[in-house]
Amino acid sequence: MTSASIAVRNSVDFPDNPLIAFVHDNFLQAGGAERVAEEIAKSLPEAHMFSTAVLRDKLSPYFRDRPIRDTFLRHVPGLRKYYRHYFLLYPLAVLSLRLSSYNVIITSCCGFAKMARARQDAVHICYCHTPTRWIWRFDDYAAREGFSPVTKAILRALIRVLRNLDLRASGNPDYFIANSRNVADRIRSFYGRDSIVLHPPIDCSRFSVSYNSEDYYLIVSRLIAYKRIDLAIAACEKAKRRLIIIGDGTDRKRLESIAGPNTTFLGRLPDTEVTSALENCRALLFPGEEDFGMTPLEANAAGKPCVAYRSGGALDSVIDGQTGILFSEPTAESLAEGLLKVEQINWDPQRLHAHARRFDSSVFAERFLQLVATMTDEKQRRINRPSPVLHNQSA
Repeated sequence: MTSASIAVRNSVDFPDNPLIAFVHDNFLQAGGAERVAEEIAKSLPEAHMFSTAVLRDKLSPYFRDRPIRDTFLRHVPGLRKYYRHYFLLYPLAVLSLRLSSYNVIITSCCGFAKMARARQDAVHICYCHTPTRWIWRFDDYAAREGFSPVTKAILRALIRVLRNLDLRASGNPDYFIANSRNVADRIRSFYGRDSIVLHPPIDCSRFSVSYNSEDYYLIVSRLIAYKRIDLAIAACEKAKRRLIIIGDGTDRKRLESIAGPNTTFLGRLPDTEVTSALENCRALLFPGEEDFGMTPLEANAAGKPCVAYRSGGALDSVIDGQTGILFSEPTAESLAEGLLKVEQINWDPQRLHAHARRFDSSVFAERFLQLVATMTDEKQRRINRPSPVLHNQSA
């Protein structure tokens, strides 16, 4: 057990009095936020876990063995298919959680988890994957979803209400931890709050350093519009390069309709097959603007470079010309140029793996526990300090 872990456990009465609550927005998808949530949960094994809604088949094996308390959303009809349509219910679901008995509340948030209510003397720490993307960047979201003018007008009115709720909720956490400099900037811009950056964890032990490169580029992603997988398809068709896409999502049918003979869709695969695909590809493609983006580092852990869009979280994880290639314009032409550049460099798999190890799960856990300990102690010192106003009055 690390010294940081001991400090956290002492400051929150671990393990005899499990008074930590860990709240993740929902377990309705399996993505990067859920992998980060798993590492946070592993670092706090005695914490009680909460979420607004859970689909068991979306849970990792670790979470299937760990109790998670959910809310009334489990009873809404068609949650699996229509979970995005119930967006007005998620704030109510978070507010329905009873957390007043907990001394420390950790929220894992890309939605409304930060609305969780804590006692005044408790500490609330929010690990923010991003301020709610479809609320704060609605025009981008609406354009890619192809909403009708009427739908957009109705949603804009609702978005104004949700922005006000989200802005008010941003005052709930005592501390924000951002997953990248990109997200830290958004937290400051949208919420007027400072944050500490702690990059998401990569399980480097999953990967062997591979010196084998087969003749294909790879995407590992949920298939949704903002991921810009359409750019990768168009670029590979333009450059006549083979592309393999692992993942599934609401944009798959559209992507399949525009794909040519060089593109293969494999759907969701077990982790072992994803690992193998990363270890044997020429390079990973990362064409969208992401909050952080863990897959470029997973590719590095396997000894492979990445071709990523020069924006957002990729600027924290990809070093241009050293661990991958950054392309500058969100166009197929710019990405296709990136493919040619990545092929001209003799990449050192060991150097790529060493870069990924800076983001390893063990590094994340150590740093996360240190932050929780520091923030908890600081909050306790603050609330135990006599009020200057009361002191003056008594004098």
